[in-house]
Amino acid sequence: MRYAEIERSPPLDKTIETRYVGDHIFLIMFSTGETRLFDASCLPSLPAFKPLADEAVLREFGIDHGVLTWCDGEIDIAPEALYERSFECQRIA
Repeated sequence: MRYAEIERSPPLDKTIETRYVGDHIFLIMFSTGETRLFDASCLPSLPAFKPLADEAVLREFGIDHGVLTWCDGEIDIAPEALYERSFECQRIA
Protein backbone atom coordinates (compact mmCIF):
# COMPACT_ATOMS: atom_id res chain seq x y z
CA MET A 1 0.00 0.00 0.00
CA ARG A 2 1.33 3.39 -0.93
CA TYR A 3 1.19 6.26 1.56
CA ALA A 4 -1.16 8.25 -0.70
CA GLU A 5 -3.74 5.46 -0.44
CA ILE A 6 -4.09 5.68 3.35
CA GLU A 7 -7.36 7.34 4.32
CA ARG A 8 -6.88 10.19 6.76
CA SER A 9 -9.17 12.70 8.37
CA PRO A 10 -8.76 16.31 7.18
CA PRO A 11 -6.30 18.51 9.05
CA LEU A 12 -8.05 20.10 12.01
CA ASP A 13 -6.73 23.11 13.83
CA LYS A 14 -9.32 23.12 16.57
CA THR A 15 -12.86 22.81 17.81
CA ILE A 16 -14.38 26.29 17.59
CA GLU A 17 -17.94 25.79 18.79
CA THR A 18 -19.75 23.04 20.68
CA ARG A 19 -23.36 22.64 21.78
CA TYR A 20 -24.80 19.91 23.95
CA VAL A 21 -28.06 18.84 22.32
CA GLY A 22 -29.07 16.13 24.81
CA ASP A 23 -28.84 12.37 25.29
CA HIS A 24 -24.99 12.50 25.25
CA ILE A 25 -24.96 14.13 21.79
CA PHE A 26 -22.82 17.18 20.97
CA LEU A 27 -22.93 19.36 17.88
CA ILE A 28 -19.29 20.19 17.07
CA MET A 29 -18.06 22.88 14.66
CA PHE A 30 -14.46 22.54 13.58
CA SER A 31 -12.11 25.26 12.34
CA THR A 32 -12.48 23.74 8.86
CA GLY A 33 -16.10 24.97 8.91
CA GLU A 34 -17.43 21.43 9.08
CA THR A 35 -20.16 20.62 11.64
CA ARG A 36 -20.50 17.07 12.98
CA LEU A 37 -22.43 15.14 15.65
CA PHE A 38 -20.48 13.46 18.42
CA ASP A 39 -22.06 10.74 20.59
CA ALA A 40 -20.32 10.84 23.97
CA SER A 41 -22.26 7.91 25.43
CA CYS A 42 -19.25 5.58 25.08
CA LEU A 43 -16.83 7.87 26.92
CA PRO A 44 -17.79 7.00 30.54
CA SER A 45 -16.78 3.37 29.91
CA LEU A 46 -13.16 4.58 29.71
CA PRO A 47 -11.54 5.21 33.13
CA ALA A 48 -10.32 8.74 32.30
CA PHE A 49 -13.85 9.78 31.28
CA LYS A 50 -15.76 8.10 34.14
CA PRO A 51 -16.98 11.44 35.64
CA LEU A 52 -18.88 12.07 32.37
CA ALA A 53 -21.36 9.34 33.33
CA ASP A 54 -23.03 12.13 35.33
CA GLU A 55 -24.98 14.16 32.76
CA ALA A 56 -24.61 17.30 34.89
CA VAL A 57 -20.82 16.99 34.51
CA LEU A 58 -21.14 16.16 30.80
CA ARG A 59 -23.13 19.38 30.23
CA GLU A 60 -20.45 21.53 31.91
CA PHE A 61 -17.88 21.58 29.11
CA GLY A 62 -15.56 24.22 27.76
CA ILE A 63 -13.21 24.78 24.86
CA ASP A 64 -9.60 25.48 25.75
CA HIS A 65 -7.28 26.34 22.83
CA GLY A 66 -9.52 24.38 20.47
CA VAL A 67 -9.82 21.31 22.70
CA LEU A 68 -13.13 20.17 24.24
CA THR A 69 -12.69 19.92 28.02
CA TRP A 70 -14.58 19.05 31.21
CA CYS A 71 -13.81 19.37 34.92
CA ASP A 72 -11.73 22.55 34.55
CA GLY A 73 -9.51 20.94 31.93
CA GLU A 74 -8.82 17.71 33.84
CA ILE A 75 -10.67 15.76 31.12
CA ASP A 76 -10.25 16.57 27.44
CA ILE A 77 -10.58 15.12 23.98
CA ALA A 78 -8.55 16.31 21.00
CA PRO A 79 -10.26 17.67 17.87
CA GLU A 80 -8.86 14.80 15.80
CA ALA A 81 -10.41 12.22 18.13
CA LEU A 82 -13.73 14.07 18.08
CA TYR A 83 -13.71 14.14 14.31
CA GLU A 84 -12.85 10.46 13.93
CA ARG A 85 -15.65 9.47 16.34
CA SER A 86 -18.31 11.82 14.95
CA PHE A 87 -20.81 11.78 12.12
CA GLU A 88 -21.63 14.17 9.29
CA CYS A 89 -24.34 16.66 10.11
CA GLN A 90 -26.22 18.84 7.69
CA ARG A 91 -27.55 22.10 9.05
CA ILE A 92 -31.22 22.77 8.60
CA ALA A 93 -31.92 26.36 7.62
